[in-house]
Amino acid sequence: MRRNIALVLLFLLLGLTWVRSAKIPREPQLAVQYVPLAVAKGADPAHHLGAFKLDGVWQMASPSRIFGSYSALLPMPDRSLLALSDSGTYLRFMPPDAAARQFEAGNLLKDRSWSKAGRDVESATRDPRTGEIWLGLEGSNSVIHLKPDLDLIRQVRPNTISGWGSNTGPEAMTRLSDGRFVLLREAFAGWFERRRHDAVVFEGDPTTGPRSWHFVFDGPAGFSPTDMAQLPDGRLLILMRRLIWPMPQRFAGRIAIGDPADIRPGKAWKVREVARIASSLPVDNFEGLAVVPAGENRLTVWIISDDNFARLQRTILWKLSVDPRQLP
Repeated sequence: MRRNIALVLLFLLLGLTWVRSAKIPREPQLAVQYVPLAVAKGADPAHHLGAFKLDGVWQMASPSRIFGSYSALLPMPDRSLLALSDSGTYLRFMPPDAAARQFEAGNLLKDRSWSKAGRDVESATRDPRTGEIWLGLEGSNSVIHLKPDLDLIRQVRPNTISGWGSNTGPEAMTRLSDGRFVLLREAFAGWFERRRHDAVVFEGDPTTGPRSWHFVFDGPAGFSPTDMAQLPDGRLLILMRRLIWPMPQRFAGRIAIGDPADIRPGKAWKVREVARIASSLPVDNFEGLAVVPAGENRLTVWIISDDNFARLQRTILWKLSVDPRQLP
């Protein structure tokens, strides 16, 4: 009897170990090509980009079916970049100016129904101290907390953002250096609104139920936030986008800056435009932004576009550089 009980317990333990140790499928040798893109003759990046310098533009391409549709971008400690897609996949890659080019891709989320709401990652942020990552999902308006190896810690649907709609949810999210989280909604605050968006501050990890409160994000007219990152001096850089022509889709963008110290409950937080991603430049549906220190008084800013797996759209990667002292 004791032997039978021990065998049953052993099988149960093995089953639990197998379930808990299942790893996310990965493609460690994904083939990706960088194709340099030239600025059109007559276009002047300096006229549009202000203090930012355009150091390079590339189109990224791969035959893999899981490549593309990137909606968020994170810098990693080894100089690689982690792109998260709205199809529930990821791409970790060395940028084109790196000595070695390595690419790893895989399925990020295991939603059994494989529904759009269960895998629509639109925003991401990372704690540089622990390496843990948080994802914002549109549709379900949920936040996912991941370990550094991308394994799940927990997933919740905070009541504070539950009313953000099925396709207008947490498009931009960042963890501030003080541990607070800022989330920006993609949609405008009303039918006739052109500047204001609902936004939320969580006074800690959104997946653990901290105190939270709303404020109003006030940005450039006609543009919606798509990603956000904190600069070393504490200010926030916000990537924004606007559809300017539906078929085939054409986009324009903006980069704005604001100080999170000015955010107040229920009040408007007005940010300032610092660069225009004009349609005369190599532009697509830019949705991911990452900031990387590049020496004294210099930052590298990477932005990546979401191609929506559409033939007429591209995955474009920009490299910008800026002296943060030149930003207002």
